[in-house]
Amino acid sequence: NIIQTRTRIESDNPTSVLRLPSGSELLNYHTKQLTGRDDPPKMASSTVSFIIIIIITTVLLPSLSSQLSDLFPSNNPPPFLGKHSHPIKQPNHHQQYRYETRYFSQPLDHFSFLDLPRFRQRYLINTEHWVGPSRSGPIFLYCGNEGDIEWFAVNTGFVWDIAPRFGAMILFPEHRYYGDSMPFGSKEEAYRNATTLSYLTAEQALADFAVLITDLKKNLSAEGCPVVLFGGSYGGMLAAWMRLKYPHVAVGALASSAPILQFEDIVPPETFYNIVSNSFKRESSSCFDTIKNSWNALRSEGQKEDGLKQLSKTFHLCRELTSVQGLSDWLDSAYSYLAMVNYPYPSNFLMPLPGHPIREVCKRIDGSPAGSSILERIFNGVSVYYNYTGEVDCFQLDDDPHGMDGWNWQACTEMVMPMSSDQNTSMFPAYDWDYSAFREGCQRDFQVTPRPRWITTEFGGHDIEHVLKSFGSNIIFSNGLLDPWSGGSVLKNISETIIALITKEGAHHIDLRASSTEDPDWLVEQRATEIKLIQGWIYNYSKKMKATFEI
Repeated sequence: NIIQTRTRIESDNPTSVLRLPSGSELLNYHTKQLTGRDDPPKMASSTVSFIIIIIITTVLLPSLSSQLSDLFPSNNPPPFLGKHSHPIKQPNHHQQYRYETRYFSQPLDHFSFLDLPRFRQRYLINTEHWVGPSRSGPIFLYCGNEGDIEWFAVNTGFVWDIAPRFGAMILFPEHRYYGDSMPFGSKEEAYRNATTLSYLTAEQALADFAVLITDLKKNLSAEGCPVVLFGGSYGGMLAAWMRLKYPHVAVGALASSAPILQFEDIVPPETFYNIVSNSFKRESSSCFDTIKNSWNALRSEGQKEDGLKQLSKTFHLCRELTSVQGLSDWLDSAYSYLAMVNYPYPSNFLMPLPGHPIREVCKRIDGSPAGSSILERIFNGVSVYYNYTGEVDCFQLDDDPHGMDGWNWQACTEMVMPMSSDQNTSMFPAYDWDYSAFREGCQRDFQVTPRPRWITTEFGGHDIEHVLKSFGSNIIFSNGLLDPWSGGSVLKNISETIIALITKEGAHHIDLRASSTEDPDWLVEQRATEIKLIQGWIYNYSKKMKATFEI
């Protein structure tokens, strides 16, 4: 269940690059949708057959494809975790994670010398197990994601679990423009327009982390203490990039589920939704088919006279739909996040979910009562994600998916991650990546034009093997192949110190979750390997520092 490299001895035989499973083509799908039959109808004349085929392929199918693609606009922001982050209202519930909340005065713009206002960056710190500067106690720094830092802190148990054995300080700095770390004094002012949001970039966030840790080490006389970076998802991308951009600040980085290659044309744009689809298909081909066919049923129902009212009733919505789009986005989010947190044990990370949640979703879709409509089956399935506890009476859809949200802004400026859905391999409506439509949406919502090539210019991405082998070291890229973001990450060993740890049954940064008695053996083994590699970074750093001191 685990594909990984443990020591230098194994580094000569790196894990091969993942080839995404394509999924078998669904035979006669469009014919069935248009005719209601599994097989194409027999024609009396080959000429008539030819004419009908021309009509279907040149008129009806493009129309159907266009209609379904309208349900699935390509300008939606990539589904990262920030929308689920929230302030921890009852910290006593998380007594096992004790920390002090502090604030650090950061420059608004690290890359100019203008006299701009500063802002207070929140960070969480724990020194309970830190052995101090006299013993070169390491500092574990988690690179804050696109959300409230307390939420990420209590959901990153691995760092807390291993800190005592390393005698490490724990540091969770918050990403600017999220949580309590708001420039201009408030979220309302920070998010006012493109001018105030212009300082929300990955580069500025990394500079925040570098300035904070440098200042903190100086104040604690801990300049000789090694810093190890951690991060998951977008935070994992930041951890990898920070190790590359600031190698003198940190000795290594664990970048879990970090899709640093999900840009431009580095990986196929259909990769994400192919992996989501395959996660459902491997549980049940009929479940896959039901979801695939449901989009057409959704649109057809929505076009009826009282269709939106009926859809609102079928899906137990708190307010009546004004369009099918909101419901489509709601379903897409459920399927995508289910694939990301398809953990082998119950979790409460995004929502209260059972172990193997996709398996449970498919059981409910396939096991719906006889006579259930396709949309009733879909509701039964997604209720696993949205209402597994049974405590929700009605569901509230997002009011404005294109509102002034920090991650939407980042996706519209530099975090441009092309997405598409393949007609043959995906259970989602087929659509192509349409940069023009994406750009128009960003100009409408934020009055900005995206820079789709900026991330690869700033941090690299093309020819990643050569670049990392030549200029990088001490980075672990950990991925579970059930995670749809794994297809955009580094999935092979690059060198003796750029290591890929791949688990076949792993999901979105499962290795960063707290250890539990329910952990499968492959997860225990993966974490043990990560600990060994981190120990090696710290040992080599200490050895070099000692040699330098003796000289």
